[in-house]
Amino acid sequence: MRFFSPRFFGAAFLGGWALCGTGHAAVPGCDTVHGTINGFDPVRLHAALFAFQTNSANLHGLVIKRHGAVVAECYRAGKDRSVYSLVNHTLEFDPSTRHDLRSISKSVTSLLWGIAESENKVPPLDARALDLMPELVGLKTAGRQDITIGHLLNMTSGLAWNESGGYGLGNPEQGLYWRSSQARYVFGRPMKDPAGQSFSYNGGGTAVLTAMLEKGVGISLPDYARTRLFAPLGITDWEWLTDIRGRPLGFAGLRMRPNDLAKIGQLLLQHGRWNGKPIVPSTWIDASLQPRIAAGNGFQYGYLWWHGKTRAMGGEQAWTAAFGNGGQRLVVVPGLDLVVVVTAGMYNDEAGAIEVNKLFRQIVATVEQ
Repeated sequence: MRFFSPRFFGAAFLGGWALCGTGHAAVPGCDTVHGTINGFDPVRLHAALFAFQTNSANLHGLVIKRHGAVVAECYRAGKDRSVYSLVNHTLEFDPSTRHDLRSISKSVTSLLWGIAESENKVPPLDARALDLMPELVGLKTAGRQDITIGHLLNMTSGLAWNESGGYGLGNPEQGLYWRSSQARYVFGRPMKDPAGQSFSYNGGGTAVLTAMLEKGVGISLPDYARTRLFAPLGITDWEWLTDIRGRPLGFAGLRMRPNDLAKIGQLLLQHGRWNGKPIVPSTWIDASLQPRIAAGNGFQYGYLWWHGKTRAMGGEQAWTAAFGNGGQRLVVVPGLDLVVVVTAGMYNDEAGAIEVNKLFRQIVATVEQ
């Protein structure tokens, strides 16, 4: 299995980071528990962690959780750049370092939409998007009038939109950062296919959803995320970047520590509950864990979440994931009660994405019971 992001989604060691044994020599830069505690083969787990730390790819962080407990947490130094920068800087990543999550932001926005939906503050999935924006009545032609909220969530709007070329001027995502009306820009694109017929990755749809969510809840996306999602999870060290007009980048702007991102994955496994309290409606979590449209390369897509399968314990296991350009990954494997988080700096690098996916497969293969 290979993970590819829509934009090719898919070592120095940190001295002094606490070390514990896995039955072998400790891996520098990794804090681990004995793998057999949570059903891992300790020999193969040690090999996977060593592979992370010695890989020539620009990997930055790795968190593995199983049955709600952290099994391993590893960090490396590496080159990175923010979503607004073209210049790489070498950083010493550690547990306190926030990392750009890029398009993982979309999946978190999906969780916020689910919370708002339970409060009846956002339109239903079958609502036609342009019916909610009377100022764009002139665009209700050529099939655009049939695009629903559900189509924006599972990226089947049918609008012509191609983000596969990285961050060059030909990428339509670039217009989202400066256009005065993101919705007019997005819906002004030609129709490539009838709405609901085929998958086409489109961050513009998420930008439109972000604006609708903010209008419905009456506060900004970051404020809503803080009060309704992050604070209940005990996540306090994060930021959500904005564009030049001060609009939150719901499609790409979230920055968070990897161990906090792993909490988001654990929340999915717990069907939206944290410490026994509902945070995201279980119905929305269940809907998010369901694949809805073929997305190419053996993947499927749901409500801003990716879906696929891998092999573990002698059989096939379904996973749900959030992908971000550069090798950012949040993957949950419900059948194994497993969360894997990877951060990296390999933006628009298909070979780097392949290394991240290879690492994920290696980690999953270490589960033995």
